[in-house]
Amino acid sequence: MSADLLLIAASLFAWGVGEGMFLLFQPIYLQQLGASTMTIASVFSAFGMAMMVTHIPAGYLSDRIGRRPLLVAAWTSGLVAICVMALARTLPVFVIGMLLYGLTAFVSSPLQSYVTAARGKLSLARAMTLASAAFNLGSVIGPLTGGWIGDHFGLRTVYFISAFVVFISTVILFFLRAQPRDGHDPDSPPARLLTNQRFLGFLVITFVAMFVMYLPQPLTPKFLQNERGLSLSVIGWIGSAGGLGNTLLNLLLGQFSARLGFLLAQAAVALFALLLWKGDNAIWYAVGYFLMGGFRAARMLIFAQVRPLIHKAQMGLAYGITETVNSLTAILAPLLAGYLYTQDPVSVYPVSLALIGVAILVSLVFAPRDTVISNQ
Repeated sequence: MSADLLLIAASLFAWGVGEGMFLLFQPIYLQQLGASTMTIASVFSAFGMAMMVTHIPAGYLSDRIGRRPLLVAAWTSGLVAICVMALARTLPVFVIGMLLYGLTAFVSSPLQSYVTAARGKLSLARAMTLASAAFNLGSVIGPLTGGWIGDHFGLRTVYFISAFVVFISTVILFFLRAQPRDGHDPDSPPARLLTNQRFLGFLVITFVAMFVMYLPQPLTPKFLQNERGLSLSVIGWIGSAGGLGNTLLNLLLGQFSARLGFLLAQAAVALFALLLWKGDNAIWYAVGYFLMGGFRAARMLIFAQVRPLIHKAQMGLAYGITETVNSLTAILAPLLAGYLYTQDPVSVYPVSLALIGVAILVSLVFAPRDTVISNQ
């Protein structure tokens, strides 16, 4: 493993701790600030919108000016956003901080491009899932810590401590080296992405899978507190089980081909929906959250499947378009989840389970077969 990949992993681990401390509790804290169920759903939808608008410009810029400047900008912006949420005393100001944090999602395209170029002799799927596992290992610690702090000192305190941890992550990131930009033969330019039928077809599969996998997630912490009566500390250690699942499932599924790993990841999230629906105690919910780790693994395995479909000089832009599609699901899914929750809080889970079954079938039939990555 290269030194740069180790630095990325260390920085992502610290970020995972910091983000994990507060992210699970966002719907609960929004409720404490006076937000209703549909308001919370709308905020999450707006959060997804903030994530979506940044990916294509960031991907384009990472191909043009390099990846490291965008990584530094994203880490710094994320730190500022957490500080805004920590200092907020009203719902509108907190939402501003949350949306600013959503904008930092532009890190995804340059980050995946950087990891791709820094992977050395590792396979693409393994490098991406290893980097993701480092972040997710941090997210094992974060929710457990955040839940305990929230119970004893209030959720607002969690954001201040999270900001300090993310500051450490940002300092580590500054030691990364810049990478040379990829190019192509001007006499033989690659096909335009918007005319690349295999790439566009896979984006449709990506949208379907990510939408139905995200659907049961946004309001689950609220469900566990309001409908199942769990404390913040218990929800915290359930979230930590999710972080552990993120870590281990990334490492495990990264050993398979990207296509097979993607299918297994969807099956894991289906089991999450089943256990939240039928489970009757915290142990089952923790097992469900562990299996929800398939969602993050699926995101990494999507990138691994995109890379063989495009020219390396288009990597940043292609990853940016892919993340835009992923973020579109984060806009739409919370609204459907909010509607289902207001009708019957439990209904989110059987509906999600059925739709994930459809998505698995679509992926099985239409996802591209594994191909060898070339330098073209």
